[in-house]
Amino acid sequence: MDTLNELLTGASNLLFGTILIWLLLGAGAWFTIRTRGLQLRHLGSMMRSVAGSRSGARGGISSFQAFAVGLACRVGTGNIVGVALALVLGGPGAVFWMWVVALLGTATAFVEASLGQLFKVRRGDGTYRGGPAYYMARGMRLPVLGGVFAVVFMVANGLAMPMVQANAMTAALGASTGLNPWWGAAIVTVLVAPVLLGGLRSVVRVTEWLAPIMAALYLLLVLVIIVTHPLQAAEAIGDIFAAAFNLRAGLAGTAGGITAALLNGVRRGLFSNEAGLGGAACAAGSATVAHPAQQGFVQVFGVLVDTLFVCTATALAILIAGRSDGAVYTPGVTGLKDPNVSGTLTQTAIGATLGDWTSWPMTLLVFVLAYSTILGAFSYAEVCLDYLTRTPWVTTALRAAAVACAFIGGGIALTTVWTLADVLLGIGAVLNLIALVALTPWAVGVLRDWEDQRARVVAGVQSAADVRFVAVDNPYLPRPLPGDVWDDDAVRSPTLQADDAVN
Repeated sequence: MDTLNELLTGASNLLFGTILIWLLLGAGAWFTIRTRGLQLRHLGSMMRSVAGSRSGARGGISSFQAFAVGLACRVGTGNIVGVALALVLGGPGAVFWMWVVALLGTATAFVEASLGQLFKVRRGDGTYRGGPAYYMARGMRLPVLGGVFAVVFMVANGLAMPMVQANAMTAALGASTGLNPWWGAAIVTVLVAPVLLGGLRSVVRVTEWLAPIMAALYLLLVLVIIVTHPLQAAEAIGDIFAAAFNLRAGLAGTAGGITAALLNGVRRGLFSNEAGLGGAACAAGSATVAHPAQQGFVQVFGVLVDTLFVCTATALAILIAGRSDGAVYTPGVTGLKDPNVSGTLTQTAIGATLGDWTSWPMTLLVFVLAYSTILGAFSYAEVCLDYLTRTPWVTTALRAAAVACAFIGGGIALTTVWTLADVLLGIGAVLNLIALVALTPWAVGVLRDWEDQRARVVAGVQSAADVRFVAVDNPYLPRPLPGDVWDDDAVRSPTLQADDAVN
């Protein structure tokens, strides 16, 4: 097992420390160029799409529900522990480079979500399934590659991820209450079992309110810190910009210098917003929308919420506490003797600024964030399983196995499983990024179709309510789109079409 763990750790470090960083940066730059900076040009389209995302599902999964599933995975414990680690290693300047990466990631998020929608398939219950496996099979015409991705992603998200996150949940309970891990595992199992066994619809019903509420409460908590410490907040923001360009001595992290700030900020930003990693595309492809670009814009908003809001909130909480009490956080000093300090740094910072009463709320926050990640990740696994087979008993077996894995992972730390999950997710991300680049003309075609119709709306020759995507004879697509999900009749009445397909 030690040898296996060493091999997996080496593979994980290679994937997430080198290969994926360059692939994600390159893809973000490529999509920004090909879409002509859509993240800046289409802020209005993004806000309109988000505002109307709760309607139009027609009995299926709404655009907002699909967004919430992606948000449940994006806004997780990594936003608390991962950002703290970036500050320890890279200093305040790491935050600036997180912002830069998020800006690039929005273009990637739009492309993968739009492709997930474009190549989705209809289910018999009025819902859809889409994502990397589907656009690899139907867009690239490589169904075997889609199958490889589906297997890799299903195992990582449906079996390994419940173990990893359940362990984080029991660790949070144990730290606050001293509860035995197996009793904590039992509590976790009782909470996750009813939702996971209910399938995708059950998951989206829970994440629809859980993920946004927890993100909002966390942001509110940090806002209180900012309002009660205005001088330190202003100084913290100044530190971020000064450290990013090495304008002031003493702001480097333990790794030292502007390079450390850049590398740690880039790494945290890339893997926090999850743009290009494939999971959010699985969620996006399940939504019922009139135009694929709508879900693309909604997923762009998810990247902004994750990095510009939640990750920044964590960074400001730590930097403000450090300005008030250097014992909490000092760039280049904190973490020098104990690198594991990042695991509790955010909780320590919030406690130092608001008081010890925040211990329980922060424990609950970590608990719920890990819980929501289990739900969101499992939804990705079920989408991938649906690509492989729709046999009912296989689906039931996956749900039961996920519950069992949550119990086992909650009771015992399985380091090899954690590393295996990283490696599988990394492999899936590489396959997904290759597919996204290969299918860029399709995503650009979707965007141009949207822009043409919006121009007609602005000119007053088309109603905003009539903006919808029709693939048949669409001049912006590189070739005819397989399937009938986006023919004119299906777009007008998707639920009716789904029922007809069953009957």
